[in-house]
Amino acid sequence: MEEIIIQRSEYIERIRPFINKPIIKVLTGQRRVGKSYILKLLIQEIANSQKNAHVIYIDKEQEQFSLINNHTQLYDYVKRNLKAGVPNFLFIDEIQEIEEFQRSLRSLLNERACDIYCTGSNANMLSGELATQLAGRYIEFTIHALSYTEFLKFNRLENTTESLERYLTIGGMPYQYHIGTDPAVVFEYLKNVYASILLKDVVSREKIRNVALLENLVAFLADNTGSLFSARNISKYLKSQQIQIPIQSVINYLKALTNAYFIHKAPRADINGLKIFEVGEKYYFEDLGIRNSIRGLNYRADIAKLIENAVYMQLLRRGYRVFVGKDEKREIDFIGEKSGERIYIQACYMLTDEKAVEREFGNLMLIEDNYPKYVVTLDTISARNTYKGIRQLHLKEFLTNEEF
Repeated sequence: MEEIIIQRSEYIERIRPFINKPIIKVLTGQRRVGKSYILKLLIQEIANSQKNAHVIYIDKEQEQFSLINNHTQLYDYVKRNLKAGVPNFLFIDEIQEIEEFQRSLRSLLNERACDIYCTGSNANMLSGELATQLAGRYIEFTIHALSYTEFLKFNRLENTTESLERYLTIGGMPYQYHIGTDPAVVFEYLKNVYASILLKDVVSREKIRNVALLENLVAFLADNTGSLFSARNISKYLKSQQIQIPIQSVINYLKALTNAYFIHKAPRADINGLKIFEVGEKYYFEDLGIRNSIRGLNYRADIAKLIENAVYMQLLRRGYRVFVGKDEKREIDFIGEKSGERIYIQACYMLTDEKAVEREFGNLMLIEDNYPKYVVTLDTISARNTYKGIRQLHLKEFLTNEEF
């Protein structure tokens, strides 16, 4: 069967300036978000621009590469397959499966043997020894599940209220292209993806023994997406449900889930100076479909959580560092920081009355700086396109607007 590869141009454009540069290109992100396809798009890009390019491709999820398990075996394989007299390009998928891979990559880079690209599904690969041995020699590109715009493109959908609801329901895992957008079918697929992430990228890699506790924690996070809490509060709540889990275990499990890019932590920061508070943060899921498949979806009850998660992930895709804003008087859902600039966002379901308007707009109006401020909702008709200088946007507009 011929493989169909759909363009994800935003990522290719970010990586393109580093092609043929002596720096390792590392693509990170949750399992099954499309990192392998980005590699294949890059191979296409290189083949189209350099007709004599020689590509070495190693996929650690394929049986034919099962004998490459450590840095020595990797180095020997690459050296045997280099082609003299032409530019060589090395692509390695799921490189964290190769023990001490950083040692062979450092040597190949120093030898200028090939232009190197690799993917990984665990943030630990960019810490410790890798950061030490390859400091200043690699650049990271985080790949995310499909944005709403990509979701429409992949599934050939128009930008309608129904399409947005479908996106908030089944999320943006790229394999939807092959199985359609029926929630029942997609959820069955996503349950398997979830199991694979937990087994390969969390339980095995982090050596977690109590899988049941981990699953209970994930279920808690799904039920409380976007809630502000601490490891102590999570442990206390789970104990009230007759689930005994020490605070340190909660901390370790949360770190393991974030290392797998399964969830993302939004730390709490002071609105005035972005000073990070040590206690209290929010957690959001990389993919809403996986979140919804874990606990089952009650769309009306969960809609505020889904909106907030969608806004958070869009800010990450746009390159923002994202914080939960807090001071003595108020809380701001999101502060996005990028290149020394800021953006403030409140996310809610609908502005049903003046009390809701005062709550969402009022908190933003108390911020004295002149950075852009927005309220993102699902209101279909709004007389308040701007309210005292603060713009109100429909979620569809926010997710498709290139200015963010």
